[in-house]
Amino acid sequence: MRAACRDTTVTQELLKEGFHRDLLVKVELGEDAGGCAVAAQVRLPPGIYVDPYELATLQQHNLTKAVLSPDVIDVEAPEYLARDVLLLLFLEPEARCSRCFRAAVPVHARYHRPAEGTGEALVVLESPEVLLCCCHKCWEPAEVDTPCSSDNTRPCQWHSPKHRPAYEESMLRVPVGLREHNSLVCALTLLTTGLCSGLILAAACNLTLGMATSQIAREKYHIFYK
Repeated sequence: MRAACRDTTVTQELLKEGFHRDLLVKVELGEDAGGCAVAAQVRLPPGIYVDPYELATLQQHNLTKAVLSPDVIDVEAPEYLARDVLLLLFLEPEARCSRCFRAAVPVHARYHRPAEGTGEALVVLESPEVLLCCCHKCWEPAEVDTPCSSDNTRPCQWHSPKHRPAYEESMLRVPVGLREHNSLVCALTLLTTGLCSGLILAAACNLTLGMATSQIAREKYHIFYK
């Protein structure tokens, strides 16, 4: 029995660089779970989000399967005006390992407030919770009310096996501005805005003057040839 109920392991990685990354989640079950649906429930902090429109496009092409809660997300909101999002990511079995499952989904970093003394902010992703949709004496029912799949709204009885969390929390480093540069940034912004406004105003005046001159020239032409 102990061999059959070995702990499940889960790992997660943030791939690529910059504001636009891929979240990769891999699960290795303690035993063969043929016929079971495997999912990972990930809580995304306010500093990171999944674009629901991008996710819908990926799901149409069968590139990933996931459910967001809430499903309406303000992708333009900065980190300090956003809230946590619950991502249920459905994992696919790996070809060479009957106990191994994986899935990836694009995630994006939000803009943060300027920091003091540092040019970056840390967004920490906690270890996902592994969920299995099938009955087994080694697994306890999980207190989650989620659909069976990304294209099925019918709720399933999910189970949460005993699992070792990811070896370490995934951290996303987001570049931010420095508070000590606020005055300089404001001054340069005002100067640039004033300069651009002046150039636009000068161009508009030249255009108006040119149109008026052209109109006067046409009137003189008509008067002369009458």
